[in-house]
Amino acid sequence: MTNPDASTDSGAPAAGKRPEEQRLGPVLRRRDKVQAGTTDQRLLDSDGPSEWVHTDPWRVLRIQSEFIEGFGTLAELPPAISVFGSARTPVDSPEYRAGVEIGKALVEAGFAVITGGGPGAMQAANQGAVEAKGTSVGLGIELPFEQGLNPYVDIGVNFRYFFVRKTMFVKYAQGFVVLPGGLGTLDELFEALTLVQTRKVTRFPIVLFGSRYWNGLIDWLKNTVIAEGKASEADLLLFHVTDDVDEAISLVTKEVAK
Repeated sequence: MTNPDASTDSGAPAAGKRPEEQRLGPVLRRRDKVQAGTTDQRLLDSDGPSEWVHTDPWRVLRIQSEFIEGFGTLAELPPAISVFGSARTPVDSPEYRAGVEIGKALVEAGFAVITGGGPGAMQAANQGAVEAKGTSVGLGIELPFEQGLNPYVDIGVNFRYFFVRKTMFVKYAQGFVVLPGGLGTLDELFEALTLVQTRKVTRFPIVLFGSRYWNGLIDWLKNTVIAEGKASEADLLLFHVTDDVDEAISLVTKEVAK
């Protein structure tokens, strides 16, 4: 007997019968997950819904374009150091002045300066780089409270996605200097420490500037995280702490072969 639900000799399902299996490129759909029509049909149909531009597959292209823009813009940078720090650092504060001096000293040592492109400590480092006539880079991020790139950024890229921006910080820097900062700075710091600790990137120096600010965090790492076996004593060797600009530059650049 023949099965009335069987496909025709051509391999196509019987007229009016929804296929039990559908292959759309690498994607397999079965049973009630099968979609009506074909990929080409949905592409060429001008009367279809427009919400597809907000779907995850479309976002992949946006993400790809951000990587391309970042790689294309930064690929020819000279050796660089990323400087992190708070956007809320006042312009008239000692921390801001230290950021300016660090930016200058990095340029004088032969390095470009990369920051998050915002105000505060980031602006300070960019300002120092500009005053020393060096390369000043800002990698901005789209935020609800829009800040824009500070006026001392000479090469700027604005990103939609944090993870793309973080890739650029790591890929195009030979070391990190971390000034006092908030949650964003801590996020960047621990991201860098994790990448170095897990050897996802070649070891490079990380310098925390401002011992008064960072000592509490270091005590917590020693007395809680390491004491409870969540990290090892060796992890404390992944970074240096200093209050001296010259020492910070020496520590962050000594392992870099320019």
